[in-house]
Amino acid sequence: MLNDMKCEACGIDSVALSEEEQSVLLRQLIEWKLNHHDDIPQLEKVYSFKNYKLAWAFANRVSELAELEGHHPAILLEWGKVTVTWWSHSIRGLHKNDFICAAKCDALNLS
Repeated sequence: MLNDMKCEACGIDSVALSEEEQSVLLRQLIEWKLNHHDDIPQLEKVYSFKNYKLAWAFANRVSELAELEGHHPAILLEWGKVTVTWWSHSIRGLHKNDFICAAKCDALNLS
């Protein structure tokens, strides 16, 4: 399972996943969408909460996860929702790390 995996070092020489590889991994995630911003594929999901404080707490947990994994998303915190967007900046695309961290975000939302 993606949630049980650990991110690997991703550098400028790393290779982005093919569309087929992305599709296979995306099927392992729940309600994540594949979007393109500036021709860069990105994983995005909006999490809903009852209030700002719960959303804030989740955004903090995602930030802690990012530090542990050494892989950092865009996090948009709003009243009652958090939008998390993963992509690998160094390769201007998606790496397996993005899918691993997306799965771990889902696990954080269950705890």
